[in-house]
Amino acid sequence: MLDDVKTAPIPEAEKALFAFVDRLNDAPGDVRREDVERLKAAGWTDEAVYDAVSVCALFNFYNRWIDGTGVQGLSPAMYDRSAKRMAAGGYLPAPPPGTPPPSSSGEPER
Repeated sequence: MLDDVKTAPIPEAEKALFAFVDRLNDAPGDVRREDVERLKAAGWTDEAVYDAVSVCALFNFYNRWIDGTGVQGLSPAMYDRSAKRMAAGGYLPAPPPGTPPPSSSGEPER
């Protein structure tokens, strides 16, 4: 998918979303109502378009902030640990050491 989203084995709606985000990144001043209408025709809601624009904008902000402040990236091992944590728990912070894992039902374990 990273090499060519157009031929990736993903739904057409997702291809449309990635094309929109690419355009927003590459030429933000050229994004027009028609670009948003193509997303809506592909099945995306106004809220989903808003979320996509917000995520794209935040990533651009943070990339520029990191570049401008000299903040260094994580080591490959830390990225690996972070990816595993996020795969298991999403964006929630890691639980304190010794905390039992949450149940898969979302209910507290008894």
